[in-house]
Amino acid sequence: MKKYTLIIACFFICWTTACKKLDVPPINIIQDKDVFTSTGGIQAYMARIYSQLPIEDFRYSPQRGLNFFWIISPFPAVTGEALSRDQTGAMQENVDESPWSDSYKLIRDVNYFLENMPKYAATYTPEQVNAWLGEARFIRAATYFALVKRYGGVPIIDKVLQVPAANVDDLNVARSSEEAVYDYIAADLDYAYTNMGETNQVGRANKYVAAGFKSRAMLYAGSIAKYNQVTLVDATGNRVCGIPSAKAVTYFKAAYDAAVLLENKYSLYKNGWKAGDKAAQYQNYVDMFFDKGSSENIFVRQYHYPESVHGYDAYNVPRQLMGANGYSSEVNPTLNFVEMFDGLPKNADGTIKTMTAGKYDLYTNTMDLFADAEPRLRATVILPGDVFKGQSIEIRRGIYTGSSAGGIGPLLPAGSTANYPTANIVQSSNATQTPYNLPGGGTLNPAGLSGVFSGDGTCAISGFSVRKWLAPDKPTSEVLENRSDQTWIELRYAEVLLNRAEAAYELNTAGQNDKNYLQDAFADINQIRERAGADMLASAANLNSIDIVRKERRKELGFENKTWWDMRRWRIADKEQNSTIYKILMPFYSANDKKYFFDSRTDERNVRYTFDVRWYYEQIPNGEIQKSQKLIQNPGY
Repeated sequence: MKKYTLIIACFFICWTTACKKLDVPPINIIQDKDVFTSTGGIQAYMARIYSQLPIEDFRYSPQRGLNFFWIISPFPAVTGEALSRDQTGAMQENVDESPWSDSYKLIRDVNYFLENMPKYAATYTPEQVNAWLGEARFIRAATYFALVKRYGGVPIIDKVLQVPAANVDDLNVARSSEEAVYDYIAADLDYAYTNMGETNQVGRANKYVAAGFKSRAMLYAGSIAKYNQVTLVDATGNRVCGIPSAKAVTYFKAAYDAAVLLENKYSLYKNGWKAGDKAAQYQNYVDMFFDKGSSENIFVRQYHYPESVHGYDAYNVPRQLMGANGYSSEVNPTLNFVEMFDGLPKNADGTIKTMTAGKYDLYTNTMDLFADAEPRLRATVILPGDVFKGQSIEIRRGIYTGSSAGGIGPLLPAGSTANYPTANIVQSSNATQTPYNLPGGGTLNPAGLSGVFSGDGTCAISGFSVRKWLAPDKPTSEVLENRSDQTWIELRYAEVLLNRAEAAYELNTAGQNDKNYLQDAFADINQIRERAGADMLASAANLNSIDIVRKERRKELGFENKTWWDMRRWRIADKEQNSTIYKILMPFYSANDKKYFFDSRTDERNVRYTFDVRWYYEQIPNGEIQKSQKLIQNPGY
């Protein structure tokens, strides 16, 4: 560990202790020998640098950065996966919360470990030393990946820079090419794979964690090589933004090969799963995110109350289950996301079918519309009327009181962005509702216990609430912003299979024939779909578009903070978010029919998403640019 010395103390020592030995360290400063000569010291050092890994988990917001309670601008609300009352359009990460500075501090800590650990190697076995060095290089690789996926090529620092330096130019490091950074990441991960063991403590890497991360990083690099159209070349001819297209196959092959290394080492979670049993498949998918012994978990970040917590439950439970903090329903899945799933009644264009011959279809219960949906959808999204924590989650937009003779026609013209009419619709502007007296007796709250409330924009604003990650057994008294402690699964085997499938599909498209890559991709996708309870692909011939692979990825990894980076590496964010208004699905209760109908339309708030192409490469903080004449800014900033 670094020898930290207080500047003020040094000042007084230099002026008042000319006759004293100045090379004797203060007794309250931890020295390298205190750290590197004991496994406890090394464990503590490792724990600290692991805790600083730039992982976009429960405590991440693109507006507030890493390690922040993310009620503001939740990540899924910038991807089209969800709507949020606090997010009103597309955005890039807040430059003031950039991970640049913290990442380089972590890289320095890793480099310090790599330089000093070997000096104490005689204390341990070669296997121990190599494993620790492998872990450190894994952490460095993961940190560089967090940088390169945001900024493109960044300065590669592979040693501890001394401050102050004898030569200032030693601190003035230019950006490496984007390609060089990915190659550096690959080399670190290869070293980690070779030198680490097959197992380690939960929350720490092993050799297969390194391989899994390599499959992720190399897939990203291959996508940039194939799809990127934004480039930046520095004065020396270094391509700091962009990768030559000729390298796409190289990186896709590296991603595929790394993913294969995890085969038979991990498996899809199927604890209680039964073929054809939707209830068992649903419960299996829910349980997967809370079973600490899951065969699918590869790399996780653990939380534990009270020393390490987050607020996911408090921010996202349906309003009727809200805790004392007064938060709820921050993440509301869009209809665009829901429509990707199998088993819903759909029109020829793939949109959800809610009408027949121009009249709304009527349902006795709101869940009837979703009766045949794949179980993975119910385990990811709280659908209106579904049961969570023993309660039916009431989500309504209002009560329709008009005549239904001959059927109920559209409440608004197709494509309308107007507000719902007030005639023949009883609505609630907030959670304090006046019950409506139904024909024939009985009453009903217009919006139900969990909204939609038209006046304050809270609660189920899309007609759905998020289900994934919500603790199913947390009592309301503990639904607080500083009380959740479920584990974040940063990498699980499903993602590795999806990495493998995508890389295989890209290799097949590129004409690589050393293996049957299309058949491999087909088998990988069907493994995912079988566990999800989705429709199986009949043959490899049915896997005839990269969009099938991408759609499966978006369904499986929804609300796991991966979609944003996928949209960016595929270079489709600017196309998907081109003055886009995402869709919602509003349940209404027809008082005269005593049945429900659903209205599909664009977001009532008319919030438009537009992605600026320059955001594919983020702005390097100006403070960092000003520190070095060699550090050039990304295009458009």
